[in-house]
Amino acid sequence: MAKRECGSCTLCCKVMSVPEIGKTENAWCTHCLPSGGCKIYQDRPGECRTFNCGWLMDESLGEDWYPKKAKIVLTMQSGHIVARVDPATPAAWRKSPYFEGLNRIMQKNLPKGMLVYVAISDHFTLLLPDRQAELGVLQANDDVQVEPVSGPNGREYKVTVVKG
Repeated sequence: MAKRECGSCTLCCKVMSVPEIGKTENAWCTHCLPSGGCKIYQDRPGECRTFNCGWLMDESLGEDWYPKKAKIVLTMQSGHIVARVDPATPAAWRKSPYFEGLNRIMQKNLPKGMLVYVAISDHFTLLLPDRQAELGVLQANDDVQVEPVSGPNGREYKVTVVKG
């Protein structure tokens, strides 16, 4: 398969923050061109240079997962997977095939200790086998701990957020 490219997609330029240039999450970067691309590409910040879009990196994600179509940018953050949803389409992650796909990703990675979050603006939801845990606003230094426990319906998951 040929190496994937961003093409006309610039959703990461909206949903990601780039503190180096004062760009906040969920606001279009002032350097993003409406036709697609970056007008300071040659001199772009280090965070932009090292950013890896999940769709570009994981060829098992089909064309439906192209961020411009899905309205979701898959990222890695502190060893966990974060599905950053365009706040203009907050329900995008709950639609097929994204909801099922995110749950498959969660099922595959949870045993390895890798959590899967959905982020809409600064609101986080943690995907678990028994539910979606609404975590609310998380800061970068907050720690989310997940512990499997026995419940009346079998294995459940206790979630604790330790504020940093």
